Amino acid sequence: MGGVKLSEVRELLEDLEYPVTHEEVLEQLGDVTLLLADGETKVEAVVSEMEDEEFDSPTELKEGLYANLPTEAVGEPGQSEGDA
Repeated sequence: MGGVKLSEVRELLEDLEYPVTHEEVLEQLGDVTLLLADGETKVEAVVSEMEDEEFDSPTELKEGLYANLPTEAVGEPGQSEGDA
């Protein structure tokens, strides 16, 4: 699978069946590249830093992903997510 902008990541996460485990996220989305404002990273690299073992919703998983990205990854204040 190709790269996904952060602004489009929720759509990708909604395709998973919830609740979803940490391992299932890695198996299904680990090779997906997230296109960031300052480069790119694999979902695997971000999810590997997360402490939660299970996610109950796409919102919970998205918030966890964002919390484990560096601030500059989502762009400057006032810019839309990942579209810098």
